Amino acid sequence: MGAFFLSSAIILLLIALFILNPFVLALVGALTLVLIIFTALFLLLHVTELIAKDKRPPVAGLMLNQVVHFNGLFDYQTSLAKKHSTYRLIMPLQSEIYTADPVNIEHILKTNFPNYGRGAHAEILRDLFGDGIFAVDGEKWRHQRKLASHEFSTKVLREYSTAVFQDNAAKLVSKVSIMGAARHAMDLQDMFMKSTLDSIFKVGFGVELNALSGSDEFGNQFTKAFDDSNVIVYWRYVDPFWKVKRLLNIGLEAALKRNVKIIDDFIFELVRCKREQMKNEKLVRDREDILSRFLMESEKDPENMTDQYLRDIILNFMIAGKDTSANTLTWFFYMLCKHPLVQKKVVQEVIESTQAEDKLCADEFSRLMTEQALGRMQYLHAALTETLRLYPAVPTDGKCAAEDDVLPDGFKVKKGDGVSYMAYAMGRMTYIWGEDADEYRPERWLENGIFQPESPFKFTAFQAGPRVCLGKEFAYRQMKILAAVLLYFFQFRLVDETKEATYRTMFTLHMAEGLNAYAFPRT
Repeated sequence: MGAFFLSSAIILLLIALFILNPFVLALVGALTLVLIIFTALFLLLHVTELIAKDKRPPVAGLMLNQVVHFNGLFDYQTSLAKKHSTYRLIMPLQSEIYTADPVNIEHILKTNFPNYGRGAHAEILRDLFGDGIFAVDGEKWRHQRKLASHEFSTKVLREYSTAVFQDNAAKLVSKVSIMGAARHAMDLQDMFMKSTLDSIFKVGFGVELNALSGSDEFGNQFTKAFDDSNVIVYWRYVDPFWKVKRLLNIGLEAALKRNVKIIDDFIFELVRCKREQMKNEKLVRDREDILSRFLMESEKDPENMTDQYLRDIILNFMIAGKDTSANTLTWFFYMLCKHPLVQKKVVQEVIESTQAEDKLCADEFSRLMTEQALGRMQYLHAALTETLRLYPAVPTDGKCAAEDDVLPDGFKVKKGDGVSYMAYAMGRMTYIWGEDADEYRPERWLENGIFQPESPFKFTAFQAGPRVCLGKEFAYRQMKILAAVLLYFFQFRLVDETKEATYRTMFTLHMAEGLNAYAFPRT
C-alpha cells in the first residue's frame, strides 16, 4: 500500500511536468527526483529484507503504511497480528518490530528487561513528557519509581483516596441527576475525565481542582492542550519529517509548541501554589501527597530536582491517574450499554455487596463503598478487566533494543530496532484468548464466582516486570467506586444504539467522539 501510494504520487508529479511554468517545473522536478530516490530505496530495502537469510520477523509492510491507516492504527496492527504474532514494518536503516506473543513479551518486559528501554523513542516523547517516569530509563526512572512506590504502598493513601473517590462519585451522581431529569444526553467520557482529574489533583498533589464543576477554565484549557498534544506526539511515530517541522515551527509541531506552553504554565502554577501551601501549613508526614514528597526532595537536591523536572514528573503522574481510569470507565459503560444483561448483573452484585437500604442519597451510598464491599464485587472486577482486555488504556507500548538479541520465538532483534507489544491487538487474538476472543464476556475471568487473574504477559493492560503499573489497585478502586455508585442510581443507554464507537489514535485509548448517553433513574 505504501509503495502504491508513492508510485501514484510520482505519476501525478510527472504529469504536472507537462503543464506547469518553468519555475514550478523545476521545483516539481526536484521533488519528483527525491520521491523516485525514496521509492527506489524502499524497494531495494524491501527486496533485501525479503531475501535475507537471517531469521528476522516477517516483513508485513513499510512503516509508511501506518500513515495511511493512522486513524484506525490499532485495528491495522490487529489485522497484521492475526497473520503473524510477531512481524516487522521496515524503513531505511532500521525496523520496527511488533509482537503479540506473550512469551516474547515476558522476555522484553522481564527476562531481558535491561535491553529494552525507551532508547531513540525518548526523543519523540521528550517535548511533551520530558524526563517523567514514562519517558526515561536508568537512574531517573528508578528515582521516581522509588519515591512513588512508597506513597502507593501506604495504608494512609489507600484510605484517603477511597474517601476522595467516594466524594467524587457522589458529585457525579448529582451532575448526572440534573442532566437525566432534563432528559438531556451527556458525554460520559468528559464527565469521567473531569472526575478522575479532580481525584489525581486531590490525592496525588493535595490540591482542589473542581474540574467536574466546570468552574476552572484554566484546567479545561490544560486538558484540551494535553489531549491534542498527546495525538500530535503519537503522530511523530509515523511521520518521518516531524523533526524538520519542529525546526521550522510549522504545522502540527507549531501547534504542539503552543499546547506545551499552556501545559507548562498550568503545572508551574500548580508547583508554585503547592510550595506556598507547604510553607503555610504544617504537614503531617503520614498525610503527605506524592507532590509534597517530590517537593521535599527538591529542597534537598535543588540542582537536579529543578522545577522543569518536577513539571515532567507531575505530568506523567497526571496521565497515569486521569486518562487510564477515565478511558477504561468510558469503554466500560459503552460495553454495558451494548450488553444490558451484564449491566443488570453488575447492579445486582452492587446491591448485594453493599446491602444497601432503599432511599439512600448519593453521599450515604458512596460511603458503603468500603474495602470489604468492593472486595465482594467480583463480577464488577471481572467486567472492568474484560473491558481492559478489549480496550486497554495504553493500546501499544514501544521499546528500543539497546543490543542485538534473540526473542524466544527465534526471531532476531538488531541493535536500534523498535520493539512494541500490542495490548489492543492481543485482546483480539484467538490464539491467546480462544475462539470467542472478540466477545465481551466477563465470565471468562471467573471461577465459581471468584475472579481469577491471568498472566500479566498475556493480559498486559498494566505492563509487567519491573515497570508494572504502581497504581493498579488505585485504578481498580477508583473505577469500581465510580461505576458502582453510578449504576446503583441510574440505567444508561446510548443516544445512538446502532453506532459503533471508535477511538482517537494517541498514547491512551480515548473514544473519538465521546460517549453520548442518556441516564434514567432506577426504580
